[in-house]
Amino acid sequence: MSLPVVIVFTRIPRLGVGKRRLARKIGDRAALNLSRTLLHRLLRRIRPLRRVVLVVAITPDHYARLRAPGWAIQRQGRGDLGTRMHRAMAHFPNRPVILIGSDIPDIAPSDLRRALRLLRGHHAVFGPAADGGYWLIGLSAGRPAAMFANVRWSSPHALADTRRNFPRRRVALLRRLHDLDE
Repeated sequence: MSLPVVIVFTRIPRLGVGKRRLARKIGDRAALNLSRTLLHRLLRRIRPLRRVVLVVAITPDHYARLRAPGWAIQRQGRGDLGTRMHRAMAHFPNRPVILIGSDIPDIAPSDLRRALRLLRGHHAVFGPAADGGYWLIGLSAGRPAAMFANVRWSSPHALADTRRNFPRRRVALLRRLHDLDE
């Protein structure tokens, strides 16, 4: 049996790269420090998970270098958020895959273990975000071809739009968490 995969989907922590909405409010340096702290803290918290493959999917590709012992590094490639997420998950077509953002301060390893358990009886698992998006998507091997078609990213409709792409599939929800976009 193939091991499930956990992908942390992130922008590389660099000055002026990522967290742009937040940087407008707190400044570039503070946004960089927060981004770096959140990412490294998340990687440390999740690394002890057993019997999973750990991957960090990074953008922009030309900065895809990161010190992350125990983690495989993957480039996200070009395209919108849905295209890049689909590509990251498509590397593992016959395995359960969980993809999470790096800007969720309250995520815990127990959330990921619960998502993996739910994937045994569901096609998809979502971790709803308070802003209408989602902080986690988990997929079993039975995935729709157009998982992220017509999704209004960075809007209060992102989760609802994505769920519409999963008709006649069993979908479970995790607890609602906040992400740090603004």
